[in-house]
Parts: sequence; C-alpha cells; structure tokens
Amino acid sequence: QLELVESGGGLVQPGGSLRLSCATSGFPLDDYAIGWFRLAPGKEREGVSCISSSGGSTNYPDSVKGRFTISRDNAKNTVYLQMNNLKPEDTAVYYCAADLPPNPLQAMCVSSAYDYWGQGTQVTVSS
Repeated sequence: QLELVESGGGLVQPGGSLRLSCATSGFPLDDYAIGWFRLAPGKEREGVSCISSSGGSTNYPDSVKGRFTISRDNAKNTVYLQMNNLKPEDTAVYYCAADLPPNPLQAMCVSSAYDYWGQGTQVTVSS
C-alpha cells in the first residue's frame, strides 16, 4: 500500500544543480523516517541523506555534506533532495525510501533499516 515515486533526475553539467522529488502515498508521511540512497556504476548502494519523521534531524555522509539538502513537506506528501555543485561521481540512480521509526540506523542512512522503496530516478553528471 505504501508507494514512493521519484522524479527530477536528468543530465546536468558538473557544478550544476538538480532537485529530486519523492511523491508518497498510502501512509502518513509525518510518521515515517525518509532516506535518499543512490546506486552508482560499479558501486554498492549508498545512503546520501536521511531525515527523521519530525524533520528535526537530518544526516548526510561526508561525500555530499554541504552540497545536498533533504527536506519534507508533509502537507504535500513529498520529500525533496536538493543537489548543488554536482560532481561526476554523483552519477547514479537515486532512490527514496521510508519506514517507521524508531530505529537509529534509519537516521544513519543504513539501507537495511528501510523497508519501502521507490523505483529510482537517474542522475547523470557529465561535461
């Protein structure tokens, strides 16, 4: 019943920006933790940004800290990932995921802590 649909991916030049959206349905977004993850060519799935159900706690790995920002609009049932100063190594399929807290691994962007996933959107950073 829980659904997540990513959008907003595309081709962008290095240094450019993209905003990804995750439209959700079938569950109360304000009760769930949300995470953004990515799968890059030849690499394992990596958590890039996670947010608590309250929106009061956000976490980013060093690889994206200062460049990516996660936010949520519970009224619109939508989660966003703003990506600035994009680099070629950011090229990946980006997924949003959700699950009920409490699980400290959710805030740490551990993928196994999330049960519900979208289909992903491709982001390509290339000159």
